[in-house]
Amino acid sequence: MTDQTSPTTLTTTFAGTRGPLFRKALWGSIWTILTLGFYRFWLKTRLRRWYWSAIRPGGTPLEYVGDPLEKLLGFFLAVVVLAFYIGVVNLILMFVSLSLLASNVTAYIVSFVGVIPIWFYARYRARRYTLARSRWRGVRFGLKPGAWGYAARALWHWALTILSLGVLWPRKTFYLEKYKTDRTVFGSATLHQGGRWQMLMPAYAHILISAVILAATTYQVVMGQVQVAYLYALGVPWFVYGLIHYSVEATRLLANHKTAGDIALRADPRPATLTRIYVFGYLATGLISLLPVAPILMVVGMVENQRWRATYDITLEPGLIYGLPLYVWTGLGVAAYFLVFLLWATLRHCFVTMPVWRHYAETLTIENAPALANVSQKQRDEFAEAEGFAEALDLWGAI
Repeated sequence: MTDQTSPTTLTTTFAGTRGPLFRKALWGSIWTILTLGFYRFWLKTRLRRWYWSAIRPGGTPLEYVGDPLEKLLGFFLAVVVLAFYIGVVNLILMFVSLSLLASNVTAYIVSFVGVIPIWFYARYRARRYTLARSRWRGVRFGLKPGAWGYAARALWHWALTILSLGVLWPRKTFYLEKYKTDRTVFGSATLHQGGRWQMLMPAYAHILISAVILAATTYQVVMGQVQVAYLYALGVPWFVYGLIHYSVEATRLLANHKTAGDIALRADPRPATLTRIYVFGYLATGLISLLPVAPILMVVGMVENQRWRATYDITLEPGLIYGLPLYVWTGLGVAAYFLVFLLWATLRHCFVTMPVWRHYAETLTIENAPALANVSQKQRDEFAEAEGFAEALDLWGAI
């Protein structure tokens, strides 16, 4: 990483700590449950403000100025549109399918395929809203309109990826990122994605090799050669690492080829570090989330043990646990579910999301920083629909 004392380079710091994040995420999750999910728009807004303010390029924090009411109203609008699609379009498809083909299978397939473009459309619009409500040094970010263009390109590149059995995944990654980057602005400066999609292929090698091993092993097992099943112990961890390695390396390479006029980015995230964060972070999150429900699981085990003994006519002396009413078990089950949900949602921020964001932030630098003086403010993008479709389709649920 370049020395921060260089007058032409700005390094990025991350100022957030786990304590405030834990309290914010925990209380927000509790309120989300108590309000039957409506508070999630306020929770997401507050979490974004925390994450944005923790990231400080050149010592100046990012700002997030999104409004939870915008998210709520956009969600209601999206629900109305999707309800029309589900209620009217699906009814027409079902009628046509039953009339012409005497089967409803075609209607279900066409309906599912019809949602896919909306999914890509929603992702682009969610990104546009997030950038439109983000600022640095008082200057607004933005994303030019083009959601349907993104959806069309996403369908095309996904089709090529599927037809190539996944080999052209880097091509999809590059061109979809280029479409978004070339329409992203920071004030009066427009970003540009340079490079070529072939530069991502070496990072994709781990996925290709491990996928071949898994496919060959599966074929052998299906053909009756079960003795080669041990290769799954090699192929599965390798494939998972390959996914993380490719994600990190693709992010690094794409960031290092992004420019905004004379301004350039330099990123140096490390796949090994992020793999360790994901593995130990999710492991810690899962284990701690299950600790409070361990007594309940032990009680269930004791009850099942008594029932097993009773089946074989073993004398038992029913105590407090055995024979509890159904409503007690139902209450315990519901309490356990929400407790695990609360802890998982909260601890994932502390042990996974925050460390990942911190690593990416602390390995990012801005080159030729004096050129930032030439960037002027852009007009505010109202974009009142916010992230409604993304919320309705449950995209980007964490942040």
